[in-house]
Amino acid sequence: MLLTARNAMTGERTRAVNALTALVRVHDLGIDAPRKLNRPTIRAIASWRTRRSDDLAQATARAEAIRLATRVLALDTQVEANERDLLTIVKATAPTLLDLLGVGPVNAAIVLTAWSHPGRVRNEAAFAKLGGVCPLEVSSGRRHEHRLNRTGDRQLNRALHSIAKTRMRYDPTTRDYVTRRTEQSLSIPRIRRCLKRYIARELYRHLTNMTLDNQ
Repeated sequence: MLLTARNAMTGERTRAVNALTALVRVHDLGIDAPRKLNRPTIRAIASWRTRRSDDLAQATARAEAIRLATRVLALDTQVEANERDLLTIVKATAPTLLDLLGVGPVNAAIVLTAWSHPGRVRNEAAFAKLGGVCPLEVSSGRRHEHRLNRTGDRQLNRALHSIAKTRMRYDPTTRDYVTRRTEQSLSIPRIRRCLKRYIARELYRHLTNMTLDNQ
């Protein structure tokens, strides 16, 4: 329920920020917005007051900007509260999952939701397939290649993608792996796909061992 609510809130926030960005670009409200607005600028817009000197069009645009900025800030507060609630549940259910590099409260909650309980996913290969990270073979007579798998639970796939990106940036072991595979002429997307498969295996084994330790 919390993940579903989070998706709805983040989606609404994105739409509100996009609408606010378009508004300040079309109307001269004193905001230079060549790029998407950041939080300090949104906070400044939300603190605006209406001005009697504005004509009808300017006043309407200013009022709508205030409304959108205020809504974005409210959604930020709700998303932060949502993450705290997710963290509470994850700590109560699988606290050691948060010890894995790149696994924060949101990614941990997504992984737990997909895994659900012992026995739902029969093995690590099935878990990788559920996350859409098992490679699909596209071999011809002379070449043996694999392509991107677009099936499975896309939320789980997104969590695995997020964990892989974090490790590629901060984990020395993963960075060494990326360097080695790059020297073997693999592209970054292909290396990331390999990492996501390994991460799915690690997460499945971690959750399975955690369950056995608790029995």
